[in-house]
Amino acid sequence: MISILSTFAKNVRKRRQTLNITQEKLAELSSLHRTYIGSIERCEKNITLINAYKIAKALGTDLSELLKK
Repeated sequence: MISILSTFAKNVRKRRQTLNITQEKLAELSSLHRTYIGSIERCEKNITLINAYKIAKALGTDLSELLKK
């Protein structure tokens, strides 16, 4: 597994749980599919920058924060 994907996945899940929102709600806020959000959190997808940005925006944070180790 590529380290940057793992870091992103971990940070997305942590931020989502901190905000107490479901994967479904995050999907709605980011205009992405619920199963796509789950696959990102499980490191099953090599996410595009556009979708990473949509997720960061939906989580109310900067993309750079989701990439920090």
